[in-house]
Amino acid sequence: MTSTASRSHRFDIWAPDVNAITLVADGSEYPMSQRGGGWWTAPGAPSEGEVDYGYLPGTDTTPLPDPRSRRQPEGVHSLSRTFEPSAHKWADGDWRGRELQGAVIYELHIGTFTTEGTLEAAAGKLGYLKELGVDFVELLPVNGFNGTHNWGYDGVLWYTVHEGYGGPAAYQRFVDAAHRAGLGVIQDVVYNHLGPSGNYLPRFGPYLKSGEGNTWGDSVNLDGGGSDEVRRYILDNAAMWLRDYHVDGLRIDAVHAFKDERAVHLLEEFGALGDAVSTETGRPITMIAESDLNNPRLLYPRDVNGYGLEGQWSDDFHHAVHVNISGETEGYYSDFNSLGALAKVLRVGFFHDGSYSSFRGRHHGRPINTGLVHPAALVVCSQNHDQIGNRATGDRLSQSLSYGQLALAAVLTLTSPFTPMLFMGEEYGATTPWQFFTSHPEPELGKATAEGRIKEFERMGWDPAVVPDPQDPETFRRSKLNWGEATEGDHARLLELYRSLTALRRSTPELAGLGFTDTAVDYTEEEGWLRFRRGDVHVVLNFSEQTVKLDDAGGTLLLSTDEATQPDGASLVLAPWSAAILRA
Repeated sequence: MTSTASRSHRFDIWAPDVNAITLVADGSEYPMSQRGGGWWTAPGAPSEGEVDYGYLPGTDTTPLPDPRSRRQPEGVHSLSRTFEPSAHKWADGDWRGRELQGAVIYELHIGTFTTEGTLEAAAGKLGYLKELGVDFVELLPVNGFNGTHNWGYDGVLWYTVHEGYGGPAAYQRFVDAAHRAGLGVIQDVVYNHLGPSGNYLPRFGPYLKSGEGNTWGDSVNLDGGGSDEVRRYILDNAAMWLRDYHVDGLRIDAVHAFKDERAVHLLEEFGALGDAVSTETGRPITMIAESDLNNPRLLYPRDVNGYGLEGQWSDDFHHAVHVNISGETEGYYSDFNSLGALAKVLRVGFFHDGSYSSFRGRHHGRPINTGLVHPAALVVCSQNHDQIGNRATGDRLSQSLSYGQLALAAVLTLTSPFTPMLFMGEEYGATTPWQFFTSHPEPELGKATAEGRIKEFERMGWDPAVVPDPQDPETFRRSKLNWGEATEGDHARLLELYRSLTALRRSTPELAGLGFTDTAVDYTEEEGWLRFRRGDVHVVLNFSEQTVKLDDAGGTLLLSTDEATQPDGASLVLAPWSAAILRA
């Protein structure tokens, strides 16, 4: 898109809704003057050096933070501080990036990934992640929020890095270290809403559309009056992560919540931005949308009226795997209660591709044009922050399922035709929950958050007594990984399986390289087994409590989760809740 103006001085601000504004910088006041397009500038303001600053719109007497602030040392309600990204001396000159196809993603939350909860501590685990066999580290949102700990989706200052994690300089060091370790970085970004505390954007201009809300509050103004600059604010932020912080891609949160009726959708502009930065840097840039629309247009090239994104999350895969290994069929899981549902997802990507969704009470989705989309464009998982954290107690699969069931989830995720994503701790069957936690300093907001959480789960039939208080610091502490588990018993056994599966994925091109039409699936609901084939590689899974024998499953055994046997060379015997991978 073409913006009518831009930030030409480091203190310029877009504030079309005020009739006067004053910059406060290092204790001095600088009355600002209009320079067109709703932008204000401050002649004589400090042009260099580190500066603490804020803005006084109209007759305000308390300075507000900069909407484009890079640092908030004292929190989201206090003064901003300048930050010069070019001061970092990058050491990733040899990094050439990573394509999505063939990659494995590892999703983590900085605050709970380590005991310390910092970017520096997370960087200390990069060697472990490399040995695990992942290719991308995907960070949950790191931008500024009110309080000390939060999932990150309550952010209000999108250009900042939370000081508790180490701030922007620590973020640059983390990305640099990841690249030196051979790992790409994907940053989770939220552009569909703002958090409830510290959002001062409406004091400056029409950033939000009052009365047109989504699940989390007022919608961002993507298509109304003044939306040219609002979109530029978003796209400049996306470009900041890609250029100033060298990240390799963005995961764009809940794009189905965007309200955008313009002819060129914001998602198409994200696709174009990624391509432009890729051309500039010579590195692949990966734009991934979180969407529950099952609309493959997000993935189609822009020259055929698509949005040109590299990937999107696929909830259907998660639901089909979850139901078939756990037996849970309530709510949105109800349509996935069969091996047939899993088989369809493996073959065509979406289960709801125009089919009736009982959870929604309507038909949903549309088929993928397999000539335009590679299976790798669908990012899949058996667990993620939402599917765990939005359960009443934040319980992981490992807290209720056996090793065999967890092993089936691992095999399905890491041998599927799609791009696998792991959630931190999944690889060793972490038993620590990942619960919904907040730290709102305002007592009334904290109380409302806790009560709202209880009411949400009461409507779903959960006992309110089991729902943790998100404001209780213990809820946050419980959610931190216990790394000591990784070396014990079945935890260590599961970790070794994950490492073997990622290695097999890298050494077996058929698993990640072939298209949709190269996947064949057969299954038997009664006996509880399913087999899918990618070229001459066969993945066979037993979802039952009984031993299963397949008479036509001969070949070289590449991997098994529980001592699969081939008694006569042409058949395969699988123990209950186990899987085997063969080359036929």
